[in-house]
Amino acid sequence: MALKLTLKPQERIVVNGCVMRNSSRRHVMVIETHGDIIRGHDLLEEGDAATPVAQVYFLIQTALTRADLRKKLVPAIQVKLAELVPVFGAERRGNVFEAANYVSASDYYKALRALRPLMKREQEIFAAAAQTPYLEAAE
Repeated sequence: MALKLTLKPQERIVVNGCVMRNSSRRHVMVIETHGDIIRGHDLLEEGDAATPVAQVYFLIQTALTRADLRKKLVPAIQVKLAELVPVFGAERRGNVFEAANYVSASDYYKALRALRPLMKREQEIFAAAAQTPYLEAAE
C-alpha cells in the first residue's frame, strides 16, 4: 500500500535519513515502497528531550532516521521503555508496551506514535508539578 503525503509549503520530511523540504507550494507526494519516513513536525530536537518519555522518543526517532545506529540504539531504547512501565498507570502503560513491540518489529514510526500520548501526559504532570507550592509548605 502506498503512502500519500500532503506537504505544506516549506514542510520538512525525512526519508531514509535524507532531510527534504517542500517548495513554497502545497504538494502531494506518493511513496510507493517502504521507507523510513517522518514529518518535520513529528521531529523532536535533541535539546527538547529533557524528560524521560521525550528521551526515549528521541532515541527512537534517531533509530528511525539513522539506520547505521539502530543496532546500538535498540537495546538502550528497550531499557528506557522498561523503566517507564511502572511510572504510568494501567490506562497508559499499554502505550509503553505497544512502543516496545513496535521497536522490536523495527517499526519505529509506529513506536513514536504510541509514545505521543505519553509525552502529552508527561507534559501535563510536569506543568502541574511546577504550579504546586511544595516549597512554600516546607518553609
